Amino acid sequence: MTWTVIESPIGALRLVARDGALTQIEFTPFRDSDGRPRGERDDADPLLREAARQLTSYFEGELQDFDLPLAPGGSAFQQSVWDQLVKIGYGETASYGEIAARLGKTNAASRAVGLANGSNPIPIVIPCHRVIGANGTLTGYAGGLDRKQTLLDLERQDALF
Repeated sequence: MTWTVIESPIGALRLVARDGALTQIEFTPFRDSDGRPRGERDDADPLLREAARQLTSYFEGELQDFDLPLAPGGSAFQQSVWDQLVKIGYGETASYGEIAARLGKTNAASRAVGLANGSNPIPIVIPCHRVIGANGTLTGYAGGLDRKQTLLDLERQDALF
């Protein structure tokens, strides 16, 4: 397990990889005492370098679809929600209820979808920022609503051209 840190328009991001797959992207402030193993810092790790390159290209408005091996750790339900998140197109949004419906669940599952969305260990690449409230408002985001708004604005701006 290795990690690196990159700078971005939404603050420093820590990228964590294990066994050839990206497992986490963490927002600052980093929580080193949360019990998650991260291994050693390795700024030369080929996968982390590629992830950094793709994220930089995304923030520059040049990349809309990530192509990275991902291994987010979570329950089967969380995995099913995260699988739906990557299907939300660049510059698009979906509500928690829409994600629940795509999973064959009723709107009552929206809260569970929201909890799974908030547990996404690989934000941006698994675009949990694209999930909004049913009335179109921004709702909770692990990285904070300012970061969520910045990411949505970045994608909307680029979607116009």
